[in-house]
Amino acid sequence: MTDTAINLWLLVIALSVDAVIGYPDALYRAIRHPVVWFGMAISLLEHVLNRPAWRNARRRLAGIVALLFLLALVGIAAWIISAMLRGLPYGWVLEALLGASLIAQRSLYRHVAEVAKGLEQDGLSGGREAVAMIVGRDPESLDEHGVSRAAIESLAENFSDGVVAPAFWLAIGGLPGIALYKAINTADSMIGHKSDKYRAYGWAAARLDDLVNLPASRLSALLLIIASRLTKGASALCAFAAVERDAGRHRSPNAGWPEAAMAGALGLRLAGPRRYGESWVDDAWMGDGRAEANAEDIRKALALYKLACLILGIAALLGAIALPL
Repeated sequence: MTDTAINLWLLVIALSVDAVIGYPDALYRAIRHPVVWFGMAISLLEHVLNRPAWRNARRRLAGIVALLFLLALVGIAAWIISAMLRGLPYGWVLEALLGASLIAQRSLYRHVAEVAKGLEQDGLSGGREAVAMIVGRDPESLDEHGVSRAAIESLAENFSDGVVAPAFWLAIGGLPGIALYKAINTADSMIGHKSDKYRAYGWAAARLDDLVNLPASRLSALLLIIASRLTKGASALCAFAAVERDAGRHRSPNAGWPEAAMAGALGLRLAGPRRYGESWVDDAWMGDGRAEANAEDIRKALALYKLACLILGIAALLGAIALPL
């Protein structure tokens, strides 16, 4: 079996396992999660290398060194584990299980569904409490529509970088590919900010994360457009039009693609001007529908997301079957 065929079968199994059981809570309590391990390494490197007294050029160089060290550590470890497992009978199944731990289909669905549940059962206070778990903005500044839009935006963006991108890099590079991607993505989430503390030090992490997410952001938009064609009440034409018109106007080179597709499919407006902590982000609107989203719209977005995940899994299965053993 070729490496490409093996990687696609790894992906099929990983997507299936994650969709059915996710990452068990008992396992998390016992050994935490690989992303937590990556985060510990990133924090340690930052403690050593991110010195406020240094000039920005030196801090940027330190950030590059830290990122290279992290990727070398993760890449070598993942390559050794992959090589050992592929030398065992059916060891690639164990490799797929490790890959499943780095895909977030089930956990993303659960966290976003909690926002809809919170709004439905406990009103605005319940929605705010649940949405605070998945977005960085101040939940107290959000009304019901803002909470609903934030949940749907998070679902769309994380479909790209929490599901499609890990799947893409698992298909391309096996366990080392997905592990390296998650290390980059974790570094960006921790240090890739534009604050005084991280603007220089986190520059490399942010730019590399933008680069490795380029393929998945476009693919995630395509998957959502296809899913909307198969979903009653959603519009594939409007999803495509929103992507074509709005995706490039988003402040992120990647987030606008799935957000615009989701907005167009559901007849909503997402993103737009909003507050993160003390900062005001004057972003463009994705989609030209209504901004008054609610819990029902979150449920519709989740249904679209589930179908897009299923299409991704079917595509991986068909690819694996089509390749020679």
